[in-house]
Amino acid sequence: MKKIKIILALLLLVSISSCDEFLSETPDNRTQIDTPEKISELLVYAYPDACYMEFAETMTDNVFDSGDPGLFRVMNSENYNWEMNNSNDIDSQAYYWKACYTAIAHANKALQAIEELGSPASLNPQKGEALIARAYAHFMLVSFWSKRYDPATADTDLGIPYVTEPEDVLIKKYKRNSMKEVFDYLENDIEEGLKYVTNDYNQPQFHFNKEAAKAFASRFYLIKGNWNRVIELTDQLAANPDGKLRDYPSYLNLDYDTQVKIYAEPTQETNLLIASATSYYSRSFYQNRFQLTSTRMNEILGSATNIFNKLWIYQILSYNGNTVFVPKFNEYYKYTNANAGVGYAYVGMVLFSNDEFYLNRIEALVMANRIDEARAALQYFIGIRTEEYDPATDILTDESIVAKYPVIQNEYTPFYALTDLQTSYIKAIAEFRRRDFIQEGIRWFDIKRFNLEIEHEIYNEPTNILTKDDNRRALQIPLQASLNGIEKNPR
Repeated sequence: MKKIKIILALLLLVSISSCDEFLSETPDNRTQIDTPEKISELLVYAYPDACYMEFAETMTDNVFDSGDPGLFRVMNSENYNWEMNNSNDIDSQAYYWKACYTAIAHANKALQAIEELGSPASLNPQKGEALIARAYAHFMLVSFWSKRYDPATADTDLGIPYVTEPEDVLIKKYKRNSMKEVFDYLENDIEEGLKYVTNDYNQPQFHFNKEAAKAFASRFYLIKGNWNRVIELTDQLAANPDGKLRDYPSYLNLDYDTQVKIYAEPTQETNLLIASATSYYSRSFYQNRFQLTSTRMNEILGSATNIFNKLWIYQILSYNGNTVFVPKFNEYYKYTNANAGVGYAYVGMVLFSNDEFYLNRIEALVMANRIDEARAALQYFIGIRTEEYDPATDILTDESIVAKYPVIQNEYTPFYALTDLQTSYIKAIAEFRRRDFIQEGIRWFDIKRFNLEIEHEIYNEPTNILTKDDNRRALQIPLQASLNGIEKNPR
């Protein structure tokens, strides 16, 4: 791990703004979508114009109490304590909920328009993108606002409303589908969408192209436990994917401004789907009390965490020497009134990458008992992130994995069974995923599906523990939605 650098700059990245608010217009006032061009334009808005990373990351074990009372912010504290946000402002839980259903509304309108035009084969690419985009927004909603997926209880566990038709009234009442129903809908949309998605875009990484759609599908099937489908989806990464994963060594000599700009750029081969959303997330690293601190960073990224006992190739930066961050998020501020100095901030985000895609494959190989293949792929992944890595002497073995990631009784408890060897490998992969996607919120998905217990310490207060199957693992339904009849989660 590189020496922490103190920096003071704020940085920026371009984006498009959100379309109309969900259900804000009566159907008769909406623009008629009656040409292929209008359908394609509509699909630009079928992606959530919001960032989930601040609340998702703050709920994980990556975050610690920095102890600075001057950095106290209510929403940050609510997220740290697994509470519902009382605000619906940008970067709040409610803001993301609304953005997902706005995206779904646009996807459904596009699908309706395609059907009304006779569903010609020429519109299959738009159909595929709409189906995958609809599935993605629902997937993110159910991942945050429902319990973890367990087929044994999925028939009765509360999911989220899965919306498949455009609204024909201004305010429509919805009920929550069961988890089984939601996952069945997701699988149908994903598999149907995969048939039609294309790479035929001017900028493929801003759409659900073929690779991004498969990466999303692999994330879904990991949670569902369909290992063979994950392996099938990731076959393109079967050999060591030279040049396809993030080239961290190339970042080391770049200045800070360049590093944060290129992380989410389409020039990076690993980036499969990029979004630019309304968000102030890049500011949170010097504004929030509860976040990644230098102490917690050493537990995650220190040399002692490297199985070859070498330094990691990650750049870690700090504003104050206490709270730290990885240069990933570039903000672009768009003025709506330059004279008044007001406007909106946008941040670039990588939603899917080859790095996650590859780790998903390795995990599926482990679960399919193809351990030799998994170990070879894992060694490659670790090697390209390790300083002074020597493949002749830095050799991964089952024994080294077990020693570094020992089985702890009742620690990793997914709904499926694990052998001891699988447990050690799954624990290793989860830690590599945690490290690689730190501050991107991905850790929360693993905490939920592996049912990991985590602790959040608060100075001069009792430690807050998120126990296994704690009801707080499912975010509380936003107030506006519950007032409109959406059943709340138990507390």
